[in-house]
Amino acid sequence: MQQQPILAAVDLGSNSFRLQIARVENDQLYMLDGLREPVRLAAGLTADKRLDEPAQQRALACLQRFGERLRGLPREAVRAVGTNSLRVAKNAADFLRPAEAALGFPIEVIAGREEARLIYLGVAQGLPHTDGRRMVMDIGGGSTEFIIGSGLEPRKLESLYMGCVSYSLRHFPGGDLSKSNLKQAELAARNELQTIAVEFSRGNWDVALGSSGSARMLCDIIEMSGFSGGGITRDGLEQLRSQLLKAGNVRRLDLPGLKPDRVPVLPGGFAIMYAAFCELGIEVVQPALGALREGVLHDLLGRFHRHDMRDVTAQQFMRRYHVDLRQAERVAGLAAHLAGQFLSGQPLGEQAREEALQLLGWVSRLHEIGISVAHSGYHKHTAYILKNADMPGFSRKEQERLSLLALAHRGRLDKMRGLLGSSQDIALAMALRLAALFYRNRSDLAPPTVQARSSGAKFHLGLDPRWLAQNPLTDAALQEEAKQWKELGISMQMAEKETQSVL
Repeated sequence: MQQQPILAAVDLGSNSFRLQIARVENDQLYMLDGLREPVRLAAGLTADKRLDEPAQQRALACLQRFGERLRGLPREAVRAVGTNSLRVAKNAADFLRPAEAALGFPIEVIAGREEARLIYLGVAQGLPHTDGRRMVMDIGGGSTEFIIGSGLEPRKLESLYMGCVSYSLRHFPGGDLSKSNLKQAELAARNELQTIAVEFSRGNWDVALGSSGSARMLCDIIEMSGFSGGGITRDGLEQLRSQLLKAGNVRRLDLPGLKPDRVPVLPGGFAIMYAAFCELGIEVVQPALGALREGVLHDLLGRFHRHDMRDVTAQQFMRRYHVDLRQAERVAGLAAHLAGQFLSGQPLGEQAREEALQLLGWVSRLHEIGISVAHSGYHKHTAYILKNADMPGFSRKEQERLSLLALAHRGRLDKMRGLLGSSQDIALAMALRLAALFYRNRSDLAPPTVQARSSGAKFHLGLDPRWLAQNPLTDAALQEEAKQWKELGISMQMAEKETQSVL
C-alpha cells in the first residue's frame, strides 16, 4: 500500500460527526483541519431501534459537506467509522448506502471494543511515554468506553451501552432536572458500571483520563466555575450537581464553559461521570486531547507501514485456536495464486484488488479455527467465531465477509444461495474452496499449477491431464465442485493443458 501524504478520519458518533485531516511527515501526523457537527444521531433512534427520517437527513447533509472537504483524496487515505447508534440501528444497512454515496467513501461500523481500542490509541499518542497504568473513559452519545493501558498498549477494553444523548433523552425529558431523575440516571449508570467495577476500580490504574466532548465540557465548566483547581474532581462534581438542581431545567443553566450545542446532553454526561466516580473510586479525571478520530488516523498510518492491527489479530487467533500453521500457509498460498488470476479478469482497481487478496489471506489462515470447537461442521463454527468475536482492527463488515467466505469454503454450496452477491466474493470463495480441496491430504506434495481466469460468471481452470489421471479422487472432487457451482448459476469449466509444473 503506497504511503499517502494526507490522511483523513471521519467519526460518525452518536452525538457528533467529526472530520479530522492530517499531514504525514517523517512518519508523524500533523493535524491540518477538523470539522464537527452535532448531528445527534442517537436522538433519532425510535423505540424499536430504527433511525428516523430527520436524523438520517441531518446525517446525510453533514456527510455531503464532509465529502466536499475530502474530494480528491484517494480511497485508501480516508477511513470513516460508525459507532454505537449505527451498531444498534436495525435499518443501519439501509442508511449506509446513501451515507457512503454522500461522503464518497466506505463507512465501517466498528464494535464497541474496537472503538475502545482506537480511542486509547488516539489518547496515548498525545501523551508522553510512561510506564504507568492509565484508565481512559470516553462518554459518547450512545456508549461509554473504558480502557486500561500502559504506553501505547491497551490491556483491558470495555464498552457500556450508556451515553450522554441516550441518557439525557431517557432520564431528563424536556431538559427537566430534579433530585429524582438525576438520582435515577446515576443509579442506572452505576448499575451498568457494576459489571466492570472489579477490573476498572481504583487500584487497577494510576491515572484517570477523560476523552471526547463530555469529559472536556465537564472539565471546562468545573474549572471555569472555580469548583476545581485542575481536572474533574468529586467535589467539583458535587458543586456542579447543586447548580443543576438549582436551575431545574437545562435551558435555565448559565455556566461558564458550557457551549450551546452541549446544553441538551449535559445532564446525561454528568450522570455517567458522577456514577463512574462513585462506582470506580475515582478521585480526579484529567482531560485528554486525543480521541477516536486521532486513533483512527494513527491506525490508518500503521497500515501503510505494515503495522496493521488486523494482521496482529489474525496471528493471535491462529495461536488461540491452535491452527495447523503449515496447512494454513499451504491453503493461503494456493488461494492467493488462484484468486489473483480470477480477479485479473474483473474490472477492479489496484487498491480494491489488494484489499480483496488481503481479506482472502486472513480467512485462508483462519478457516480452520472452528476445529477447536468440533471437527464436524467446523466451517460453521469458524464462520460463527469470525462474525461474533472481538477482532481488533476489523470492522463489522470485514468480519461478516470473513465469516461468509469461511462458511463457503467447505460443504454444499446451496447454503450460499443469495449470499455470494458480488463477482469478487464468488472469486474469493472459489479460490478458497479449490485450495482447501487440493490440499485435503494436508501434505507438502505440491499440486499442479492451475491456469485460472474468469469472465463475468464464467470461471476457467486449466489442469495437466496426466496429473488428474494420477489423482482420480481430486478429479472426481473437481467434477462435483463444478456441478455445485452450476446449481448457483456459476460456470466452472475445466480444460486440459499439456504441460505440468509445480507451484
